[in-house]
Order: sequence, then C-alpha cells, then structure tokens
Amino acid sequence: MTKDFYMGNRKRLYEMMKPASLLVIFSGLEVRKTNDEFYPFYTHRNFLYLTGIEGKELALLAAKDQGGRVTEKLFLLPPDLMAERWTGRRVKPDEAAEISGIENIGFAGEFEGELHRSATCGNYENLYLDLYRAAPTDRDTPAHMLLRRVAADYPYLRIENADALIRRLRLIKQPCEIDAMRKAEKITAEGIRAMMRASRPGMYEYQYKAVWDYVLGQYGPQGPAFPSIISAGKNNFCIHYNSYTGRAQDGDMILNDVGAWHDHMMTDVSRGWPCNGRYTEKQKLLFNGALATSNHMFEIIKPGMAMRDVDGEIHRYCAERLNEAGALDDVRNVSKLMWHGGAHHVGFDVHDVVATPEKIGPNMVFCVDVGIYHEEWGIGFRLEDNCLVTENGCENLSAVTPRTVEEIEEEMRKGFVAFS
Repeated sequence: MTKDFYMGNRKRLYEMMKPASLLVIFSGLEVRKTNDEFYPFYTHRNFLYLTGIEGKELALLAAKDQGGRVTEKLFLLPPDLMAERWTGRRVKPDEAAEISGIENIGFAGEFEGELHRSATCGNYENLYLDLYRAAPTDRDTPAHMLLRRVAADYPYLRIENADALIRRLRLIKQPCEIDAMRKAEKITAEGIRAMMRASRPGMYEYQYKAVWDYVLGQYGPQGPAFPSIISAGKNNFCIHYNSYTGRAQDGDMILNDVGAWHDHMMTDVSRGWPCNGRYTEKQKLLFNGALATSNHMFEIIKPGMAMRDVDGEIHRYCAERLNEAGALDDVRNVSKLMWHGGAHHVGFDVHDVVATPEKIGPNMVFCVDVGIYHEEWGIGFRLEDNCLVTENGCENLSAVTPRTVEEIEEEMRKGFVAFS
C-alpha cells in the first residue's frame, strides 16, 4: 500500500463525518501474557487502515470544522534508546509521514493536552470514537476508556461511532488491496501445496503446520494471517481446532483452514485431502458434492444478489447434492452435515469487520465456504475459496490452489521435496 491509499481512506472518512467533529483512533495496547512477557502486539486494523503505521500506544486526532476543513495529527511513541534496545526500533516522524501522508506528527505525551484543548475550545460538537466490540465481555480498548472520561469531562460532546463509518469503507476493496490479496493467494497456494506433497499416514498435525509455517516464512516475518486450523481424522469435527497434537492414520482426511497475508491483506482458504493421497469412494462423494456446490456459487454470484442468499444457496444446493448421493436422508436435515455459515468477508481482517451489505456489489471479497462433517462416516472437511465480485459476475481468487480430486491427487503424487 502507498500513502495515497491511506490518505484516500482518511479523506473518505472525513467526508462522512459531521461538521464540527473530532475523531480519535487508537492503535491499541499490549496485552500481558505472563510476568514480564506480553503477547505479540497486533495493531488495531482500523488504525492501520487509516494510517499504515504499526505499533502500540499510537493515536490519530483529526478535527473537522463547521466549514468542512480538516486538520489531523499523528501521535507516536517518542524515541527512547533504552526501550528500543530491548523491544526494537520505534517509527520516526519522517518515516510515519512518508507512510501515512500525515505531515503533523507529535508524540504520545502530547495527546491528552491537545485533545483537551480541542474539546474545550467550543468549536466542536461531536466526537467520533472506534467503539467496536466483538463481544460484551471483551476488555476495554483505549477508545472505551476515553469514552468514560469524555462522559465526565466533556459531556457536551455527542459521541459518534467511527467504526460504523469505517466498516462501510472497508467493505469495498480498492485495486491495490485486490492486488495484494492476489499475491497473498499465491503464497497460500504454495503453503497448501507443500502440505499436500508432504502428507503421509503417521504424520502429526504439528508437522503439517511446520511445513506450512516454513513456506510462509520464506515470504516475510508476519507468519499466518490467523491461527492455522490443521487437523486429521476425528479432530476435523472441531471447527476451530488448534491443538496440532493429533496423528493422521491411514485413510484419514486432513482438514486445513489457513491463510497468508501480503501488505496487510489476508486470505482464508480451506482444502481437505486424504493423508495417503487417494480419496476413498465416500470421501470422493462428499468432496465432489462440496466442489459442485462451490462451482455453482462461482457461476451465480454477481452484483445485485442478496448477501444472505450466498449462505442460503450454499446450504440448499449442497443439501440436494448430498441427498442425491445418498449421504443425506432429507434435504431438510442438512444441518446434520453442514454446521456453519458459508460466507464471510475477507480483507484487513480474515473475518473482515465490514458493514454487511443487503446486496452484493463490485469489489467486495468474501469466502465461499462449503463445510461437510459426516461423523458416521468419519469424514470432515471444508472447501473454502475467496470470491471477488466483479462488474458482471465474480472471480475465484484462490483457484490457484488445487481444488478438485484430480488436481489434489496429482499434487500429492509429486511427493515432498526437501527445502534447500
């Protein structure tokens, strides 16, 4: 991404804000893991989407006056030779300006004073904060902490939820985002192909993961886009399994739900294959039902289709295929074999935080996810691809990863090639 991307994102957000408004967006705080160790820091995606800057305890403060003119300032952690010796180099003002396009740069210690001066000058009526919570029990973010203080110190400021506006922006992917996702899809395909070639009975799930992690490590330090789901046999019936302790037995299916990222854009791809490289008749029957469903969806998805119909049609069409094949007694019982939804948006987050649209439109990207879990047959897997909506239809971005029985078996026949 270039600074024009981040400048454009902010410009569009400012245009959506009411006049006489302040905006505060935080990058987030570290979360302690144990004693003197913190979890790896993960920059809040909305802050990253607007600035391109990664790091803890950063803030963006913008002000839109009554006439619509906007001023903005980015607050960084100050240089600290001792802290940087321990935890790494901090981004410098000139670097932050080049990445974000924000010329006015300050340091974190100045933020509270500048916010106070802006809030008490009498020129602003509204304060936009990113107040998103995935669940009511989530820990407070810096925005929620500020919200409580604003209620006491600046009760005359009306609170607006910036997240609601940013969700609308993030729904539509820009050309540079789609380009980055295409590159991430190629990396994802390389990792999945390597796991397929390495696969054999007796292999542990953590060994599959080691192959995947190694391939991604050749493309940068960021690692997987999300905690990889890699399982074998009965563990495939835990939808978000992440223990990696199981061992593939001859005849087991390997389920993987994985993704790489490139330039902040993520992928989410699932494939299921037999650990021994040869689908049984029942495995093939179920897999081809999922494949037929996926292919059907990529034929019919186009602008104007109701977003809710993506999931509904996946379940309806797959239920018919499974019923025809004798794997499902009645299409009305599809929930016995299909346990989760079939579509979610992908982008700066793997489950992208967007404004869920009523109708599908061009340049939206979401998953087409067909999951089948037949416990009686001991077969569970997902076939998940990333769908880019075009002007007249759609494109399967993850078609670069083998997705038919024939393609997967051919890939597995190549055998594992040792890394140099």
